[in-house]
Amino acid sequence: MEGDLKTGKSKRTRVILVIVLLAALAVGLAGLKTWREGRQKPAETSEAETETTYIEEETEPETEAETEPETEAPYVSPIDFEALWEQNPDTVGWIRIPDTMIDYPIVYDPEDNEHYLHTDFNGNKSVYGTIYLDCDSEPDFSGRNNPIYGHHMKDGSMFKGLEYFKKEDYFKEHQHFEIYTPDRTIHLKAVACYYSSADGIVRQTQFPSQEAFDEWVKARLEKCSFAEMPVEPVESMFVLVTCSYEMPNARTLLFAVEED
Repeated sequence: MEGDLKTGKSKRTRVILVIVLLAALAVGLAGLKTWREGRQKPAETSEAETETTYIEEETEPETEAETEPETEAPYVSPIDFEALWEQNPDTVGWIRIPDTMIDYPIVYDPEDNEHYLHTDFNGNKSVYGTIYLDCDSEPDFSGRNNPIYGHHMKDGSMFKGLEYFKKEDYFKEHQHFEIYTPDRTIHLKAVACYYSSADGIVRQTQFPSQEAFDEWVKARLEKCSFAEMPVEPVESMFVLVTCSYEMPNARTLLFAVEED
């Protein structure tokens, strides 16, 4: 009887042991499954995923660097007026006409319009005289009319070269020339050339209005068959005057206007 009890007790023990082992095995298998699932899925974090956004700072649009306005360089005359003034303080300009011998200083005597007819640039008596601006003109050539005189010399010097402009072909090929002053270069364009009597009309320098000056210009230029009438009103006229020999007391007149 006692042996049967021991045997029964032993069986129960084995059954319990088996149950415990099965339970442990079940727990182990469950843990293994959980571990495998953990390896296949990324671990969740407690922090929510956020998208990084970069906000650019607002800045004022760039502006071009402020610069000082461009200024023109001071005018430098190609003529050394300082040296000329040492020789003759009456010097106001220099005239140069290509393909002629006209390349001379211009003087101005506000008191005597005949002073330089027989006086050279150095103040000596001379039949050549000097190229000079009319005494009633403005010495800076700013007046409406600027008559300039010079002798007609047989050797081709002084203003003899003006006579060539009376021929239309020569005129059209030599319309542009310059007068230089201490302050600017005056670019001139010849618009008419002819001979006329020395009636003094070209010496007029004062006009009551622009309209009166326009009429004067028209009357002077229309005497030339190949004259180029300016399209716009003329601001200033330059008249180069020398002797001519088509008739007694004749003058060759070359009219020119200032151009840009």
